[in-house]
Amino acid sequence: MKPAIRMLGLVALAVLMITWEAAHARSEPADDRTRSPYFFVNSGDPALDRLPMKSTSASVRISGVIADVLVAQLYKNEGRRPIEAVYVFPASTRAAVYGMKMTIGKRVVEAKIRKRDEARRDYEKARGEGRSASLLEQHRPNVFQMSVANIMPGDEIRVEMRYTELIVPTDRVYEFVFPAVVGPRYTNQAAERAPAPERWVQNPTLHEGEAPTYAFDITVDLSAGIPIRELASPSHKVKTVYGSPSSVQVSLDPAESRGGNRDYILRYRLDGDRIQSGLLLCEGKGENFFLLMLQPPGRIAPSDIPGREYLFIVDVSGSMHGFPLEISKMLMADLLGNLRPSDRFNVLLFSGGSSVLAEESVPATRENIARAVRLIDRQRGGGGTELLPALRRALSLKKAEGTSRTVAIVTDGYVTVEEEAFDLIRDNLGHANVFAFGIGTSVNRHLIEGMARAGMGEPFVVTKPAEAQASAEKFRSMIQSPVLTQVKVAFRGFEAYDVEPLTIPDVFAERPVLVFGKWRGKAKGAIVLSGMSGNGRFAETLEAGSVKPSASNAALRYLWARHRIALLSDYNRLRAGDKRTADLTELGLRYNLLTATTSFVAIDSQARNADGTTATVRQPLPLPRGVSDHALGGNAMKARGPLMATAVGEAAPACGPALTREKRANAPIADAAVSGNLSKTDLLEALDGQRRNLEACLAGARGKLVVRLTVNPDGTVKGVRVLSGTLTGTETAQCIVERLKKIRLPAARDGKEGRAVVTVVCGS
Repeated sequence: MKPAIRMLGLVALAVLMITWEAAHARSEPADDRTRSPYFFVNSGDPALDRLPMKSTSASVRISGVIADVLVAQLYKNEGRRPIEAVYVFPASTRAAVYGMKMTIGKRVVEAKIRKRDEARRDYEKARGEGRSASLLEQHRPNVFQMSVANIMPGDEIRVEMRYTELIVPTDRVYEFVFPAVVGPRYTNQAAERAPAPERWVQNPTLHEGEAPTYAFDITVDLSAGIPIRELASPSHKVKTVYGSPSSVQVSLDPAESRGGNRDYILRYRLDGDRIQSGLLLCEGKGENFFLLMLQPPGRIAPSDIPGREYLFIVDVSGSMHGFPLEISKMLMADLLGNLRPSDRFNVLLFSGGSSVLAEESVPATRENIARAVRLIDRQRGGGGTELLPALRRALSLKKAEGTSRTVAIVTDGYVTVEEEAFDLIRDNLGHANVFAFGIGTSVNRHLIEGMARAGMGEPFVVTKPAEAQASAEKFRSMIQSPVLTQVKVAFRGFEAYDVEPLTIPDVFAERPVLVFGKWRGKAKGAIVLSGMSGNGRFAETLEAGSVKPSASNAALRYLWARHRIALLSDYNRLRAGDKRTADLTELGLRYNLLTATTSFVAIDSQARNADGTTATVRQPLPLPRGVSDHALGGNAMKARGPLMATAVGEAAPACGPALTREKRANAPIADAAVSGNLSKTDLLEALDGQRRNLEACLAGARGKLVVRLTVNPDGTVKGVRVLSGTLTGTETAQCIVERLKKIRLPAARDGKEGRAVVTVVCGS
């Protein structure tokens, strides 16, 4: 058994440590220290950390093209003191999370949607009052965090989350994906300046190859409406029981009970390779919703494909110098070299200014392709990154009548004009569809993914040479059959409004057209999809009056709102503009959906923990299968078992900034507990602000110091009292006390004093 004392701080305050190792492993200046990758934490203290999450399971019902998912997480406290469990987990990027409830014994508490800050305050207040509570927050559209407070010894608490999503086929293959684990994330933001939603990257993880510590299960009930021809899971062993040719129950093989270290994927085809298309209607109390899903003409002969034009916008700015630009050259040579002679193309290079191969797209002849490759090959990288003018210039270039225009943007994305770029692309969606290639090892993924989403295209990220060819091949396979251009949807006698998307990009073979919206009055009139194909004019009409609204389509309200939320989140993730923040929050509250600004909170009415003091346990996540410890960096490769670098029986090294990099895992770390109306999150943030000063105090020291802080109602520290300590040297303890007196917390909402106990550990 590893010494419990050594790990006491590791469990609770990786905040004081995470930046140190991540930064110095790369020998970067202190101001550039980052908060990632994940830190290895897995305590051996039986009184504190008996892993609280015992299982996660999912029950999935797929009816037609709509999936409804119930995720259940079971938490159990097998230790001897009340705990707060924190678990980071993934979800589909298309998920509309609309419900949560908590079950404690026979008591069931339905969660309520609140503004994010209000939900967090309600949760922390309940935690301080000793009441069981759960909080569901969104850190990314596909990364959530569950916090469960006051799990008493022996307690089992079940938390259920509900979400819905649309199953959209590609190449006539339907695919349902249940993300089972969040992989380690890297961020280059300094800890002192990192916003609260980014701190989830500090979550602990297990070693490479270690099985998840919790059980995993998933069942899928599929009612396709059309006979199912093929069904398989490439990710897990499954068992299938057919109720009819069009319905099947899929269960997980018992051997996969620890299969939560990879995404669950279920793929199926329908009889005759048919695609479910048509109109879905739902009548609500105040609003009616519709979903139009139309399959364009199938794959056609090359001679029937409309003329294609490609605009390649390539970043040659200073940030692209070296490796990124060399990868861009490889990518462009591959893309250009595989154009058809009947295609037209142009290349626009940009840095501080921009230049084009020609003022109008040229035929993809050998001579023109060679000239473009030479132009790109001469670039060395330099100057600023003026993306917006380059986008405007490219989109304003003359376009040949009846051609399908595709824009491919190649950049590292180091710009500050994300929202302007999204607006520009979205405003031109009817004239071009946009694909974005992020090049380099630290791509601005927010920009790359946001541009592709705004342009109804696909994002690609190329981090090494081997990925350039694969990305180019995937790009070609997606855009090789633009069967419909100049696409429009007309509503004749069907009173539609709040329609998304505003305009429709070119349609590629085997990818259906999706249109969300609301409608007023009676379901009548017609909806017409039209466009230009290689064979001339194309049009398909659906009679709205022939479709009956169904209560089974109730998820449409969530799906419509989720689409709007995704677009707003692209903008808001960078700059939380007041208007967009208000719109995003209003959507979340109105439609009962989890967003970046709204959270679900469930609070039990009974106080069960008399003094409200808890120990926080972060659920260690498994590494995704196939991912090595190298993804975690630094000391992860030196760890033995669940502990950090020091082996059993070795004396732990002293603390302090003078240590070698290999020993920095044992730098100042702490446990923290709060009572009254204090927020543990606020306390940890305040302690983190004194991290470097504490490190200076502890240079060369060993031992442990436990102190009690009394905090004034205005957030200043009234007093610090040493409860116990074994740190070497009286000056060390006094230095720590003086530093702790300088921390500042937010003012108390109840106007009362608060107390906290902080444990600083250095060695064993």
